[in-house]
Formats: sequence, structure tokens, C-alpha cells
Amino acid sequence: MKVIGIIPARFASTRFPGKPLVDIGGKSMIQRVYEQAKQSTSLSDVLVATDDERIETHVKNFGGNVVMTSSAHQSGTDRCYEAVTNYAPTSDIVINIQGDEPFIAPQQIDLVVSCFSNSSTNIATLVKKIKTHEELFNNNIPKVVLNKQKEAIYFSRQTIPFIRGKEQVEWITEHTFYKHIGIYAYRASILKELTSLAISSLEKAEALEQLRWIENGYTIKVELTDFESVAVDTPEDVKKLDIFL
Repeated sequence: MKVIGIIPARFASTRFPGKPLVDIGGKSMIQRVYEQAKQSTSLSDVLVATDDERIETHVKNFGGNVVMTSSAHQSGTDRCYEAVTNYAPTSDIVINIQGDEPFIAPQQIDLVVSCFSNSSTNIATLVKKIKTHEELFNNNIPKVVLNKQKEAIYFSRQTIPFIRGKEQVEWITEHTFYKHIGIYAYRASILKELTSLAISSLEKAEALEQLRWIENGYTIKVELTDFESVAVDTPEDVKKLDIFL
């Protein structure tokens, strides 16, 4: 089974322009993500997919593999599809590795790949138990509800499920809540189908791409990780990375 890791990276982030090139302890964000991904024992190759020549030049300068893709893509999934179609067409599994998690654990990549040992798995992702009240009620952290087969039923920026009859301060002790870890894996054969789907009403409401897949009847397999990773959405988030340096 040939598994390729693709890191979508664009320069024009609304909240943090130039984010892939920000310096984190002497290395750029995109270099740190790339080097972490290269440590995975499951990946046949790692590829940065970008639409910006500055990122392309930078990745080449540190010795990474990079390809140019269209600037018209609306999601990382779309960019992954172009990259794998044009540059890695023999891949069986595609891992969409977020370009804003510079200390992603290689074991997380291996874990999501392990979902495909089951031939029925077409899409997979990771979740982590929520342990703090702050995380539980942070609308920037997508929450996930699972069924008994460890498949995602729903993703929301709201705190779900609602715990009836309890004060919010008690919720975290009344139920096991999960947050989404933003790494996706797909069978290469399913990517074309996903990128041809129209934006769905649930996706518009929550601004979460994966709801489009659920709304169209696709199943998302989930594995539980204990590794903590920090996503960088704003310049202020860079300060949170000091614990890793």
C-alpha cells in the first residue's frame, strides 16, 4: 500500500498572511511540519502542495519536495486531489497533513494510516478527549460525536452533546467529549468523488468541510490519539509553541 503525505500550504491566510513561512525557533512553520511528517514510518513520500512561489522556493531551499497547484482551490482536500493526480497518481492512500501544526507527532500520522487496514475505510481522521472547560466551550475547537463503531456522526464548533439538567461547569465530568485533530486520510480513489461534491448546507453553517462528506452519506472512521498538537491560526498562537522548543 503506497501512502503519500501531502501538506497543503497557501500564503494568503486571512487571519495570518504568510503563515507557512513564519519563524518558529529558527525554522519555518512549513519546514517543521515537513520534517515531522518525514519521521512517519507509514509514508512512502511527503509533498508540499502550494500556490505561492515564495513557499515553493523556500521548500526547495531546505531540500523538501514541493509542487505548484492552482490558486482557485477552496480547501486543502481540493489541493491534495490536484497534487496526487498530477504528481503521485500511483498512491493508494492520501494523508492531508495540516500545514499549521508544526509539532504534529509522526505517531499521529501512523495512527490515521492504520485505519485503512480495514478495507471498508474510505476516509479517516483523529480525535482527542477534551480535558478542560476552556477547550470544551471554545468555538474555535471543533467537537466530534462518535457512534459505537468509532465513526464520526457530527462535527460542530458548538459544544455537543448538550447535557440536559446540568450546569455547564459540570458537563466535562458527565460525558466524554472529543475534539477534532485536523488530519484527514482518504483512499485516493475516493478523492475525486469528494472534490466533486457541492458545498452543503451544514458545511456553510459550521464552516467545516467534513460535514459535506457526512451530509452526502460518506463514513468517516475515527481513531483516538493521546498526543497534543497546537494549531497556529493567528500570530498570537505562535507563543503557545514555546513548550515544544
